[in-house]
Amino acid sequence: MAQKEEVAEAAAPASQNGEELENLEDPEKLKELIDLPPFEIVTGERLPVNFFKFQFRNVEYSSGRNKTFLCYVVEAQSKGGQVQASRGYLEDEHAGAHAEEAFFNTILPACDPALKYSVTWYVSSSPCAACADRILKTLSKTKNLRLLILVGRLFMWEEPEVQAALKKLKEAGCKLRIMKPQDFEYIWQNFVEQEEGESKAFEPWEDIQENFLYYEEKLADILK
Repeated sequence: MAQKEEVAEAAAPASQNGEELENLEDPEKLKELIDLPPFEIVTGERLPVNFFKFQFRNVEYSSGRNKTFLCYVVEAQSKGGQVQASRGYLEDEHAGAHAEEAFFNTILPACDPALKYSVTWYVSSSPCAACADRILKTLSKTKNLRLLILVGRLFMWEEPEVQAALKKLKEAGCKLRIMKPQDFEYIWQNFVEQEEGESKAFEPWEDIQENFLYYEEKLADILK
């Protein structure tokens, strides 16, 4: 089951769904709205099927996809060479801290600084410029962390600011690549809820390979 973790942020009062607020002249009502968190980070082990099929689809135009879904695998290697792995997913709404930042705020603090960590992210879209900057700062301070980011789509890849941020990630040693059809299948098998007692095979959408090649070419042009 997914769990919701409240993320506090100073912001103008707004409804959870971005709807128009009413009765703001009521002091008690206004105080109640201000005290509410502006959005929630959702965490869990497996995400619903419909979320995966919509949010992770590697379409060229991502209309309506206003969230970031981040599936992660954290592998810790002890001094004896033993590897322990944990996994889960994070989901955000683009109203505050994004899923990438939520990983550093909620998952990374539990890691033992004495161990070496190899982390893989499977993200519905590539980081925005602000998240890329947070990734860079975290990697520079956390020498025992290696990060591989696989993305379904490129987020606002035509923007110079985003292109520069992705280049900096590469220069810092962060590996970034577009998800292949096999990667979507891996997410389906390991991070998507299955019917109890049965496991359905992954069914690729019609243009999955074509869109992978499209984004792979765009990313190569940006990083060259």
